Amino acid sequence: MAFDPQSLCFDAQGLIPAIAQQEGSGEVLMMAWMNAEAVEKTLASGRVTYWSRSRSSFWIKGESSGHVQELVEMRVDCDRDCLLVIVRQTGPACHTNRRSCFYTAIREGDEVEILTPMA
Repeated sequence: MAFDPQSLCFDAQGLIPAIAQQEGSGEVLMMAWMNAEAVEKTLASGRVTYWSRSRSSFWIKGESSGHVQELVEMRVDCDRDCLLVIVRQTGPACHTNRRSCFYTAIREGDEVEILTPMA
């Protein structure tokens, strides 16, 4: 059965959350948004393409930073309202120069930094 991006459940702005996960380790790297065209571009090119809500434009991960996300596999959740993109990440995934955007944790009521910027 051929995949149709229009079969996904997009929100009122035409977006769907996409969680990027590192191939092999399962490390969660980041969450960003895609629209149907970003999904199509990602599948066609193998380079993960997101929709920037602040700029109202596409951004190919790593296009300016060199911190590329190469698509390994795209998965759709059971409700068809969230994507998991399994990637090969080059360099940090976060714009703060950390491996993951999830670099703080809530521990015993305190927010603590668990990842420092990469050298």
